[in-house]
Amino acid sequence: MIKAIDVRAELAGLPILDGRAETTEAEAAAAFAELAPFRDGAVFAGSFSGDSPWERHAKGDELVQVLAGDTTLTILTDQGREILELREGMIAVVPRGHWHRFHARDGVTVMTATPLPTDHSFADDPR
Repeated sequence: MIKAIDVRAELAGLPILDGRAETTEAEAAAAFAELAPFRDGAVFAGSFSGDSPWERHAKGDELVQVLAGDTTLTILTDQGREILELREGMIAVVPRGHWHRFHARDGVTVMTATPLPTDHSFADDPR
């Protein structure tokens, strides 16, 4: 079904994950709205602070848009760590299969086009 989505309305009833690294999978799932199916995954939106676990997507690139706040996005590459400082209105593309994580000291709201499934790791370096 083709439809328009009010992202602000979808986010309005969701909890903000404070200290995202300490949350359970169920808490994280409840804090992110699945807005629409997209290719091999979905478009998601949610708000959090702190460090996310490392994640990667084997089936495709992930598009990240910052809707509010700011975050540091760290992407592990063969050349080392790529660190992007993202603020409201900015986007980044995480290449397929690259481990990445977010750090949002003061909180951030993001919308992502995420291929599924997603691998997660809490290791210091998941490679």
